[in-house]
Amino acid sequence: MHADDSAREPAEHVRFAAYLVELEQVADADESALVGGVLADPVPVMAGAAVVRHLDRRAAELFPAPLWEEWAGAMARVVTGHPFLVRRLREWSLFRAIALRLPWNRADLLGASDWLQLKAADGTNPEALQVLAESGRTKRIRHAARTGLGRLGTG
Repeated sequence: MHADDSAREPAEHVRFAAYLVELEQVADADESALVGGVLADPVPVMAGAAVVRHLDRRAAELFPAPLWEEWAGAMARVVTGHPFLVRRLREWSLFRAIALRLPWNRADLLGASDWLQLKAADGTNPEALQVLAESGRTKRIRHAARTGLGRLGTG
């Protein structure tokens, strides 16, 4: 083995970095096709990791915008068959509903991942904070929700 062989990054690491750059720069019109192309990578775990980063970034940018529904629908069609990505997109939709005070379901919040419960516990929706303060999955989530209620003066 040569010294420079150990310094070479595995091919999937190189592709991962390239995917992140491409996903960050993709035009809206080409986004679905690119996400689908990334998900066709021969290393599904790496491809999913790149796409979840993209979904998180785009969802955070778009969640208050009117374009959300169209974008979320397009992404839902592309990630079908990828359970983690489907769940993440669904949880972003739930977070959006909670944050924008749209209708949402208590059972959906309580059945959500720790990721979403923590994200909601850091928000300002008093109803969601109360639900999580009482019944959040972990002590950390319950504490964060109680802290949030205190910030709002309702705890």
